[in-house]
Amino acid sequence: MNKNCWATARLLPLVICTLMAGCSQKEPEAGTVLDEARIAGRAAASFPHADEDYFKDMDGGVALSPDEIKGRNMWLVWSGGNDRFWNKMTDYTYGAFDLLKIISSHPTQGYSRANRWEYFGLVNEPCFNKAAGPDPNRRGLWLDVRDKGCAPDPFENETKYPGVVIGSRGKPLGNGQTQQVGSYYGYGTGIAGLRLFPNPDFDEKAAKEWDAEKYYTDPKYYNRADLVRPYRVGMSCGFCHLGPSPVKPPADPGNPKWENLSSSVGAQYMWVDRLFIHNSNKPEGRKNFMFQLAHTFRPGSMDTSLVSTDSINNPRTMNAVYDFPDRMGLALRLGEEKLAGGERDNKQFNDFLTSGPLTAFYSKADQTVKTPHVLKDGADSVGLLGALNRVYLNIGLFSEEWLLHFNPVVGGKAISPIKIADAQKNSSYWQATELGTPNTALFFLKAARPDHLKDAPGGDKYLSADAATLDKGKVVFADTCARCHSSKAPPVEVDVTPAKCAGPGYLDCFKKYWAWTQTDGYKAKMRAIVQAPDFLENNYLSTEVRIPATLLRTNACSPLATNALAGNIWDNFSSSTYKSLPSIGTVTVADPFTGEPRPYVMPAGGRGYTRVPSLISIWSTAPFLLNNSVGPFDINPSIEARMKVFDASIEQMLWPEKRERDSELGNKVNGTIDRTTERSSVTIPVGFVPDSLQPLQGTLHRWLPGLVSSGGDVELGPIPKGMPINLLANLRLRAEEGGLGDKAAHAAKLGELAIKMKGDLLSAPANATDEQLRKHFSDLREPLLALSKCPDFVVNRGHYFGTAEFNKQAGLSADERSFGEEPVLSDDDKRALITFLKTF
Repeated sequence: MNKNCWATARLLPLVICTLMAGCSQKEPEAGTVLDEARIAGRAAASFPHADEDYFKDMDGGVALSPDEIKGRNMWLVWSGGNDRFWNKMTDYTYGAFDLLKIISSHPTQGYSRANRWEYFGLVNEPCFNKAAGPDPNRRGLWLDVRDKGCAPDPFENETKYPGVVIGSRGKPLGNGQTQQVGSYYGYGTGIAGLRLFPNPDFDEKAAKEWDAEKYYTDPKYYNRADLVRPYRVGMSCGFCHLGPSPVKPPADPGNPKWENLSSSVGAQYMWVDRLFIHNSNKPEGRKNFMFQLAHTFRPGSMDTSLVSTDSINNPRTMNAVYDFPDRMGLALRLGEEKLAGGERDNKQFNDFLTSGPLTAFYSKADQTVKTPHVLKDGADSVGLLGALNRVYLNIGLFSEEWLLHFNPVVGGKAISPIKIADAQKNSSYWQATELGTPNTALFFLKAARPDHLKDAPGGDKYLSADAATLDKGKVVFADTCARCHSSKAPPVEVDVTPAKCAGPGYLDCFKKYWAWTQTDGYKAKMRAIVQAPDFLENNYLSTEVRIPATLLRTNACSPLATNALAGNIWDNFSSSTYKSLPSIGTVTVADPFTGEPRPYVMPAGGRGYTRVPSLISIWSTAPFLLNNSVGPFDINPSIEARMKVFDASIEQMLWPEKRERDSELGNKVNGTIDRTTERSSVTIPVGFVPDSLQPLQGTLHRWLPGLVSSGGDVELGPIPKGMPINLLANLRLRAEEGGLGDKAAHAAKLGELAIKMKGDLLSAPANATDEQLRKHFSDLREPLLALSKCPDFVVNRGHYFGTAEFNKQAGLSADERSFGEEPVLSDDDKRALITFLKTF
């Protein structure tokens, strides 16, 4: 090893620790901090949810009660003080993520309101126009301007909805200016779901140093860690769930009307990689490994554990929310979960109602809740209100407390549960959210209606008039799909009672259920149900049960997520039933360098399962699978484009040989692996380098030119083009289970890996090709895989029901083979099934 490499090997751990882990920073004690509202003396009662029916044309123009209106308003504009959190995200990503830039239209950015839909897939809010220049009323920022022909935004009413007076808000900034206070809903930004709030840290000193033009054009200025922006951007739940209506799409998706939008279809078109890396349209942005990581998030999907990281890259769809009445009815029959400890602190409908059907979902006497399973792995399992409330925490509400429980984005710190009891005690925003989510639930019960192709303009031409083909499709669905994708079913003839099957007994019961659905008796009864004229009426088109990955064979990273496990960040929001689920056994994954099959034993404690998604409006929700990896993407939300995407995606589902294959391994693996698209590195701009290291920048550059640039930026890399991204993204940085011996063993393995990485990577020549660098990484394959939290790299595999792929036994584990073989559908059967699916 040469002199520079030796120096790097010694200094690299110190640099990484100092830059990423904040090693010496002392934090407040969890459970003792207050949110900004509580500090300002605001009680939850001072945040009544808005009652204006501003969005009345949305959601098909459905008529809502006053409480339902409040629930929709909360979903679409309430951010609960999370503007504080999203402002901090700029620091956590070393300036790469900046919502204030995303909402801007400065000419140098390359994106603006004019191309916001095409580039970001973000919904332009009606009644706004593109910025024509810097706005003197917004500190020179290039922000969308409200159309003078539209009525004022009612949520900006500072008298009715007074903002939280804290920090510099309401105080003089010099030159006769005063920092704004605003309303607690903020100002409209021109993007649906994002709201603008005056920054309470923007004081007189910050105002003197503020230069809006440099903020857009000068990296040395906007990459300063001490830069105080005049505004913070808050995010509502609607940001990730609002989108173009499938049955009334906008003629121009960049300029929709409210009548063209739906609150519940999901942000199907959002490019999260472009959103999270503000300069991803430029070479320096794409060379940032953080972009390469986010680029694995296909449009309409994101990793909801990206911030409270579980060290598993796990993009999942921002799914549609449909048919709450029948989903809740299904929960009443099948969704019983036991609660204990902090799980019991979740609000239930019984806390707000004394009678009526919604009070039947919770029993205080035996601490059971009848609940839908909300997250992809079925982990949100403490009741509908608890699931809704948790979402607000996950998008930054009460960040003062939340961020104390993990190391944001980079991980490496022991994660501890955020306690509902602490939020109820110390956060007025949380209390106001708890008071409001029952109305949001009422709104969804009324408004989250299915979008049927027959109701879409020109939809009839895509529906077959051939009754024989449609009937054949019903039979195929009954035999192959209905056991998972119908809430209507014959009486179960095996014992699946909660007393026997909840928790530890679940897998055995599920296997008995599955074997029963393979019998002729079950299929005959299910055919009669599917062929009934009212089969699709009041049918959630899902059982919402948890399916073991050994049967499903989709990518294992989602069912391996750990945030909801006992003692982890969402401990209070997952049921004891979930936490006691047994291991599903061994799954088979592919070596990302050779394609060879490798066994992986799935851990217990909740992991290993995926809840069944609903097939409601499946014609409008392609691409498919939980990460949108099966099928093409088209930014056009028209009926014609949706059907084109549906046809291509459903073909890949039913003919898996048509799915995308890996660029490096081809047919050696049964799908594709997400790889870096170009050489990249983790870049930490000089402005974000801690003060303690900045005086050493010149010395570090001389000794470590591969680590510190001449400008002082720290670059951790290079990472070659073609590298499996999850080989690095899924690295287990710390032991999360076991005793001291296990943790010591893990630390030893991590140390051995670090030494080997130093020897292999830092000894590479300065002008090494990507192929040479990949060779170095391939030599690290075994230690990297041994320390991986999810060694499954093929992202578009699985769900092979009705195909010959399901019955291929070679390389599978005994646990995967234990479900037996399935009948293979003919091409005619598959075409008939597709015909029936279009009617959903």
